[in-house]
Amino acid sequence: MNDSAFSGKAARSSRRRKTATLAGAVAALLVGLTACGAGGDEQAEKPAEGKASSGAFPAKVATKFGEITIDEAPKRIVALGWGDAETALALGAQPVGASDWLPFGGEGVGPWAKGMYDKKPELIGTMEPEFEKIAALKPDLILDTKSSGDQTRYDTLSKIAPTVGVPKGGDMYMTSWEKQTEMVAGALGKKDEGAELIAETEKKFAAAAKEHPEFKDKTITVGSRTSEGFGAYVGGTGRVDFVKRLGFVNNPEIEKLAGDSFSVSVSKEKLDLLDADLTVMAPIGISAKEISDDPLYKAVPSVKDGRSIVFDDKDISQAFATDSVLSVGYALDKVVPLFSEKLK
Repeated sequence: MNDSAFSGKAARSSRRRKTATLAGAVAALLVGLTACGAGGDEQAEKPAEGKASSGAFPAKVATKFGEITIDEAPKRIVALGWGDAETALALGAQPVGASDWLPFGGEGVGPWAKGMYDKKPELIGTMEPEFEKIAALKPDLILDTKSSGDQTRYDTLSKIAPTVGVPKGGDMYMTSWEKQTEMVAGALGKKDEGAELIAETEKKFAAAAKEHPEFKDKTITVGSRTSEGFGAYVGGTGRVDFVKRLGFVNNPEIEKLAGDSFSVSVSKEKLDLLDADLTVMAPIGISAKEISDDPLYKAVPSVKDGRSIVFDDKDISQAFATDSVLSVGYALDKVVPLFSEKLK
């Protein structure tokens, strides 16, 4: 997904897609694959690395769609949700298929996960994944923990393999990196490893907040600009949760406008809504200069006073956006010094 869909229109439109034909095609393909026999795939990918405890399976994971049961340690994982592949890699798994949301290209993961794949995965579509391609990979587990939460999407995927979809309250990409890590770890039979990863990352946030008391209770706007205009992110999203952990308070004026989507559109006539103690913007599909050189943006009080950041480093911007257990550590190292410099 291009996360510039501030109004959520793209995500909502996916719910209206007719997938009956695709579902039928998937069913037909599955029959064909079964007829070929499982024994013919002697080169199947190796099981997820790391040691799941012998009592970890059958594993059960609670989702919006009910409790999902994984009977045995998965060997062929397809990771479709935003950040699911990176989370699986962090837990020692090797997805055979994955969606590249931002997109990174190559193996479909950010530089913080570079070199973690033994073999490049098959890259799958994001908003509208190719169900036939997924079925052809013969997965025994599908991860979709951070996605639209669309019922039809889930129903179609679950016909292919056990699918761990979004948690309750996780619709519209609202699954936190902590919950994502917990769910993926549970599906892989590695709850303890998942808990350790979460604890280690939480310590990093706590240390950064302690080292930077200037962040505490300062208001912040976290936004983006695309070719269609400006927008700002609301509470419950990865970017806002990230800064709140550091002690910031999300812009109250933006929060008042929050709806069902993960962001709100901000018209040029109302760019003062972006004003806060610190304003942080990311370009999506445009150059950083198209934000920083915009006369109306430069007139926003926080921008005029020098209390704004426009990400011009793609890796930093994408780390901040990815919000996986791997990317948040990278983002902490990179953005915390930038925030501090602007508030001194």
